[in-house]
Amino acid sequence: MTQRDLSRMPLKLEGGDVHIVIETTMGSFNKYNYNPELDAFELKDVLPRGSAYPFDFGFFPSTLSEAGDPIDALVLSDQGLDVGIVLKGRLIGVLEFSDSEDGEITRNDRLIAVPVCSVMYMQVKTAGDLPPALLDQLEAFFVHDAAFKGKRRRLLRRGNAKRAEKLLAKGSAAFNKTG
Repeated sequence: MTQRDLSRMPLKLEGGDVHIVIETTMGSFNKYNYNPELDAFELKDVLPRGSAYPFDFGFFPSTLSEAGDPIDALVLSDQGLDVGIVLKGRLIGVLEFSDSEDGEITRNDRLIAVPVCSVMYMQVKTAGDLPPALLDQLEAFFVHDAAFKGKRRRLLRRGNAKRAEKLLAKGSAAFNKTG
């Protein structure tokens, strides 16, 4: 671990807001992952032509998903943010997915958040405040992204802000058990 390890920074802020680290910016064809050992962002994947990340994508620090990495954050921001930005976010919902690859099934949820300083999403408190077509498009993006990688991703359900908070608390507890 380096001295600045972003994956270990505090998760919760006063008032219930959370820290989020941006790894991949809206409109990018490349997927980046933060490597705490190098304290750098590495190229992890390249999307097929015609695909781009619909919003900013990153992780919640000091959490651990069932896949063994930090919990994924999908950030609906007014404009694309830069890779490496740390923001204060508000959870609004979750897209709960399962991935199937080589007979193994793992959870691969996407917790949805908005920056607390957002103008466009200021009034959005839960995913139900978003247009249903937007959620449909986000689901389709993640399902198709997995298919190009030889995985089968299935939507389990859409959840509200309370469900997202519950999943984040579970990920935080799992992280804290690792020491």
